[in-house]
Amino acid sequence: MAGPAGEQNGNFLRVLGRGDVLALAFGAMIGFGWVVLSGEFLNGAGSLGAALAFVIGGGIVCLVGLTYAELVSAMPKAGGEHNYALRGLGAHGGFVASWGIVLGYLTVVAFEAVALPETVLYLVPDLKAGYLWTIAGYDVYATWAAVGSVSAVLITALNYIGIRPASVFQMVAVLFLVAVGAALLLGSFVGGSAANMSPLFSGGVGGLVGVLVATPFLFVGFDVIPQSAEEIKLPYRQVGRILVISVACATAWYILIMLTVSSALSREGLKGAQLASADGMAALWGSQAMGNVLIIGGIAGILTSWNAFLIGASRLLYAMAVSGMVPAWFGRLHPKYRTPSNALLFLGGLSVLAPLFGDQMLSWLVNAGGINIVVAYAVVAMSFLALRRREPGMERPFRIPAGAVVGGLALVLSLGLGSLYLPGMPAALSWPEWLIVGVWWLLGAVFMVRLPVTSAGPDSEERLLARLAQRKR
Repeated sequence: MAGPAGEQNGNFLRVLGRGDVLALAFGAMIGFGWVVLSGEFLNGAGSLGAALAFVIGGGIVCLVGLTYAELVSAMPKAGGEHNYALRGLGAHGGFVASWGIVLGYLTVVAFEAVALPETVLYLVPDLKAGYLWTIAGYDVYATWAAVGSVSAVLITALNYIGIRPASVFQMVAVLFLVAVGAALLLGSFVGGSAANMSPLFSGGVGGLVGVLVATPFLFVGFDVIPQSAEEIKLPYRQVGRILVISVACATAWYILIMLTVSSALSREGLKGAQLASADGMAALWGSQAMGNVLIIGGIAGILTSWNAFLIGASRLLYAMAVSGMVPAWFGRLHPKYRTPSNALLFLGGLSVLAPLFGDQMLSWLVNAGGINIVVAYAVVAMSFLALRRREPGMERPFRIPAGAVVGGLALVLSLGLGSLYLPGMPAALSWPEWLIVGVWWLLGAVFMVRLPVTSAGPDSEERLLARLAQRKR
């Protein structure tokens, strides 16, 4: 069990309480997509169609989250799915799950670095100065890119100096975000109109699917809890419960956004909106200042997501380094702050560069990250089923009922969701998105080919390290 606050557990410090954990996961899942993509979702699927897509997507993610909840209570180690797949499927299965989710995390971190200056542009229309170049039709300016790059430096520094300052920041930002959501809900009762919500459904199945395929990217974040498991000071059963609650809260949030924004703007208003959520808030309250408040809430969402995924991605890279899957350099912990400092510097460096690629990066990253997130979910579901069969006596403080059914549904639905990204499907990836995915997995193949074949089991990590040591000799 976890000890008192600040107790050192191996290399990490257990300092995260119940509120910290919920804020970490909820803030990670909310991010900024609800601000920038709500108009696209409502135009494509209609008000109830978009809400229904989030009900379906949230249900799928909840099933996957249940498997994570049981596994994190049984294996509360930094790295999350890395540990589950390594124990359940062996070295190569562990690598596939880890490498897939790392790209998912990286795309979110880069997404937020691009989304921040685009959001500030709404508040400061004259932000762009110092033309640099044009990428995919988008002009990149030095001042615009500087907002994202400088922010990347600051949030990386916050994480570098410890988990406690990062978690305090997360809590404050999430509380503000929730207050903005409450104002949007109240505004829909005061100034919303049911007539604006028509059409309730549009675009047919294609419209629904267009929203559904974005849900893996938008909901990724609950799995940040397993990544930071060694820094949580709660009984393991409670950790599993909070994970499931966080998914339910995020699902409710996205449904709330779809319904409130659709009640604020007519069909024509949605099509002409720069940022539908902000324009909707302004319309509901009859005040542009309230629209700006929502944008500030969106900035809070960007920062909570960015912060959480820096925490999650750095712990995952740390765990992979400890297992010998990636260079040992990523496995260094800062002697004073007890954070994976090198991994954080690497991730922070990538996020500094992301704004230089322009706004088009947003859609590319959503889809390229989404398919890899689904791959990781499917591998975790397979690991869950394998461990239920192979190790029925494993201690599971949070044990879900009908485990085989839940795990089987999580696997089938994850694979079904992943198929929507394939060529010929309504949400097939474009060539830049396939390029991102292809380059990432080619790099992964370089690391994976050097891994020895090892079987699954409780000592899988130890056997993997022993085999790698033999090869070096």
